[in-house]
Amino acid sequence: MRTQIKPPQPAQGLDPWVERLANLMDSSVRVGRWSFGLDPILGLVPGIGDAISGFISLALVVRAVQLRVPKSAIARMMVNVGLDTVIGAVPILGSIFDFAYKANTRNVMILRESLVGARNARRDWAIVAGVIAFALLIVSVPVIVAILLIRAYWPGWL
Repeated sequence: MRTQIKPPQPAQGLDPWVERLANLMDSSVRVGRWSFGLDPILGLVPGIGDAISGFISLALVVRAVQLRVPKSAIARMMVNVGLDTVIGAVPILGSIFDFAYKANTRNVMILRESLVGARNARRDWAIVAGVIAFALLIVSVPVIVAILLIRAYWPGWL
């Protein structure tokens, strides 16, 4: 079952520009039942497109810090921006990911829920920890394989 992300709804204490930015980046262009924004379009620019998109997305995180939302929510928002930026930078797969993963819309939802006290901090920290563990696994596997190969081909070296 696929989780539906609802478009941002106005919330008390949430600046209108925050919601407009999320809409512009994630869903300002409609094509049939699909919508996308500048994020996947910027992602098509080789080298710097996803970096620019990531910096724009950080504006929402900065606003969350200014509004003093819980650190767990800010960490979760940073994970969303990080995933969108890093995976979005992968050729072809990243472009597809950018069209589907609406990090800014997710971050506005996190910000809105934080302002009314409806966020589950444990769940946010668990997701952040899971992403960090997965990233460490991705980094460590090639290192372990390299060490095993070196030991196999040069037994006395390591």
